Amino acid sequence: MLSGKVAVITGGSRGIGAAITYKLASLGADVAILYAGNTESANTVCQRCQAEFGVQACSYACDVSDFHTVKETLSKIKADFGAVHILVNNAGVTRDGLLAMMKEEDYDTVLDTNLKGAFNMIRHTMPLFLREREGCIINISSVSGLMGNAGQSNYSASKAGLIGLTKSVAKEYAAKGIRCNAVAPGFIRTDMTEAQTDNPLLARIPLGRMGEADEVADAVAYLINAKYVTGEVLRIDGGIAM
Repeated sequence: MLSGKVAVITGGSRGIGAAITYKLASLGADVAILYAGNTESANTVCQRCQAEFGVQACSYACDVSDFHTVKETLSKIKADFGAVHILVNNAGVTRDGLLAMMKEEDYDTVLDTNLKGAFNMIRHTMPLFLREREGCIINISSVSGLMGNAGQSNYSASKAGLIGLTKSVAKEYAAKGIRCNAVAPGFIRTDMTEAQTDNPLLARIPLGRMGEADEVADAVAYLINAKYVTGEVLRIDGGIAM
């Protein structure tokens, strides 16, 4: 289904990012994953993609919040793969805390990684899309960006910003054959959320359970193949943000 396509996934070494990487590789896409620090995990993901799905897979250490580092990394990916057709902006961090006590550096770190990082990736991938006259961008937002969340003013702001970025990019580049959509996960079971099993918000999920990373990956795959969909925000949240 995606044979001959090259997908770049940020934050692709674990959790939702790894699930997305495996899903796209299983559909035949060659994958380039960007990661912040865990080289072993990134290598493991690449090795599985190569062994199980027979695709080309490479990993790149990259701080997505750094404009020039992203530019250099995309140049390496272009040299290694020749083209890029799909970009999934999944890299994200949290620095939770009540606004009245939040440190400036915690606000800046979250916005720089989650929102500016996505801008950096889109900015430096866009010339490759324009050359191919096709491209698909999926930004991983969050239901926190739709409805807010106490103690996450920085995270919610970054994810809401991603939705605005998604719609603007979709409008700017639709005529060039480039689509941009967002996925907004709710509570998804990953190593980062295992400690939240007693979170009172879980009781408000209409479907009565946490989501799985594979379910987010399925949504990403759908949007990649939904050729008449752009500027959309697809919730994968069990109904919590209805």
